[in-house]
Amino acid sequence: MKPTIGIIGGSGLYSMPGFEAQEEARLDTPWGAPSEVYVTGRLAGREVAFLARHGRGHRISPSELNFRANIWGMKCLGVERIISLSAVGSLKEEHHPLDFVLPDQFVDRTRGRISTYFGEGIVAHVGFSDPVCPEVARSVHEAAREAGVNAKLGGTYLCMEGPAFSTRAESELYRSWGMDVIGMTNLQEAKLAREAELCYATVAMVTDYDCWHPDHDAVTVADIIANLTKNAENAARVVAHAVGAMPAERHCKCGSALMHAIITDPAVAPEATRKKLEPLLAKYWR
Repeated sequence: MKPTIGIIGGSGLYSMPGFEAQEEARLDTPWGAPSEVYVTGRLAGREVAFLARHGRGHRISPSELNFRANIWGMKCLGVERIISLSAVGSLKEEHHPLDFVLPDQFVDRTRGRISTYFGEGIVAHVGFSDPVCPEVARSVHEAAREAGVNAKLGGTYLCMEGPAFSTRAESELYRSWGMDVIGMTNLQEAKLAREAELCYATVAMVTDYDCWHPDHDAVTVADIIANLTKNAENAARVVAHAVGAMPAERHCKCGSALMHAIITDPAVAPEATRKKLEPLLAKYWR
């Protein structure tokens, strides 16, 4: 059976405990190679696929990630929903280290990253006002409650370029905007998942407060690593609960995101681009 739920593991999470009947799938895509081989198998009775976003051993910087290949590989495996796990810094006192935040909005502060499959003669404009699948986010929130992990539903994820962290002035600016957490990866994933008509939700795992916090300088690398490890343990429990309880059928709008988004007349679409985008175009351009 094909995996229908995808899991993307961020910093500190390079494998997923509890997998049964694991197999590795090495995929090539029109966009190049994904970060790592996909690990497919069963988790909580469901067929799933896991990808280590930064590669095993954490080899790939946020700015070097091949986001298009990573999401495309999930699509090609048969995945319909993605739970994306990401280490973040907190921009609000209320989001404590070891808390999980399930953002429903993003703000993009990256530079020059490619976050669309379209172009080269085929134009599409997907709706992105609500970038997170509410069904998946609610499922994860309920799973966190059952797993005994403090998780907050809703909030805004500020996606910065990195790999250096913010200046104090930037951190204070983002706080003045009302941002909740700051990370380096999830905005591009969310946009590409929407174009691929996949449900997507972020689990933002707080490791520490960003540099705005008066106690920030007292936090050591060892403290952050310890929090990464604990967050990974909590994430494994939350994901297992969420996967097991995920409804079999999708009732959201994610699966039809391209229905009114493709602007180009099929008659003038370049054949090479059309062939490359066949998995996205097939059900609309017959």
